[in-house]
Amino acid sequence: MRPYTDDDGWAGCPVCGALLCVCWLLRTVVESRSSENALMETLLDTRVYATPKAGSSPINRATRMRERRRLSELQDFASYDVRKLLTGSRVFAFERNMIRTYSRLLAALFLTVPTLLVTSAQAAESCYTAPDMEASARMGIESAVQQLFSAAAAGNTAAMQQNSIAAIANNFQGITNVVQANKDKIAGGQARIRNEWVLDAPGTTPYQRAEFYCGTFNSLQRSSFVIPGLPPGKYAVAIQDVTGSKQPFTITYILQQEGSQWKLAGYYAKPRQVGPHDGLWYWVQARDFKKRGSQHVSFFYYLTAADLLAPVNFMSTPQLEKLYEEQQAAIPKDIPQNPQQPVPLTLNGYTYNIVQAFVVPDEKQGLNLVYKYSSPDISDQVKTFQQNMAFIKALAQQYPEYKQAFTSIVARAVGPNGQDFGTQLPVNDIK
Repeated sequence: MRPYTDDDGWAGCPVCGALLCVCWLLRTVVESRSSENALMETLLDTRVYATPKAGSSPINRATRMRERRRLSELQDFASYDVRKLLTGSRVFAFERNMIRTYSRLLAALFLTVPTLLVTSAQAAESCYTAPDMEASARMGIESAVQQLFSAAAAGNTAAMQQNSIAAIANNFQGITNVVQANKDKIAGGQARIRNEWVLDAPGTTPYQRAEFYCGTFNSLQRSSFVIPGLPPGKYAVAIQDVTGSKQPFTITYILQQEGSQWKLAGYYAKPRQVGPHDGLWYWVQARDFKKRGSQHVSFFYYLTAADLLAPVNFMSTPQLEKLYEEQQAAIPKDIPQNPQQPVPLTLNGYTYNIVQAFVVPDEKQGLNLVYKYSSPDISDQVKTFQQNMAFIKALAQQYPEYKQAFTSIVARAVGPNGQDFGTQLPVNDIK
């Protein structure tokens, strides 16, 4: 089915023309959604993995709950303190901006058509995929990315800082930490650009919420980026896969054009798989645990899958959309989604107010499950240790599947001032 054109006889009625366009989009959304679901099911169903046996120690890796960041606020995916087991973070969920249902799109029609008629002449964000880029721009982007990778692999943060935009160069410590934590992991590896885009944000003032939609609307290869607080300018996003190193890695570069040069505006590095397992493996396992009624383990595995499959948290694709929908449907009622809104959990007749629950990787490539709960007083460490131990044992008793999916459980009692006291117990030692 083709889109609306003036030849269809609607040129004299802009609103009618917009209505016809939306009707065409409605049909396209339904058709593409159906094909996407079929593709995702086929993709996952053809990946057959063995489910860990009871009592085995799975080779897994966790994801930290992620928060939306501005470009200048870089996330350190690799440098975490295992001894402190992170202090936690909140669950991050991508903002899905693709049209999903008839009702949402139809409602949006009556709200947006008047605005479209008034502001259609205004400049807006635009995205160019690799085939649509000018050859000179693509060569410049790929050359800058290769230079940055060589510097990162050598730990040469000074060179990277020198080739960064001013806002990043003046606050470079975050990138320095990430580079230093990962240089040995990517050293000797071969880097290949998986995909690249040019994001054009015209204007003179920062965008409250810049939105870029890349590729054909109903294509399974489309992608989108949502970046709050983006200054106007021309940017590039390049995703690079590193193989042949100690572990497969994904590095995402954000570049900004300054004159004829492309300079670093963001750097994100993270493992692409944990041990022998990639994100699809975790996705399959999450589905399997859910089918067996282990909703809690399923949820944490969904989070791990999302972290491994999503290069950055401000990007979305049809595959990721499908994953996020399943993850959202798997959230247990007793897992808080906001640390400011604790959720009660009753264990052995005692009710705890759970502040956070998440997983982090341990040094043996397993998953540590971390629960943080409110406590009126943690000044007596002996007493708090005993409370934590009681919490861990009661938790494992109520959710015995935890002993199969994780290598240890950590309880962290959080005092009124925000400080916490943690206790870790390997699952094999829980009696």
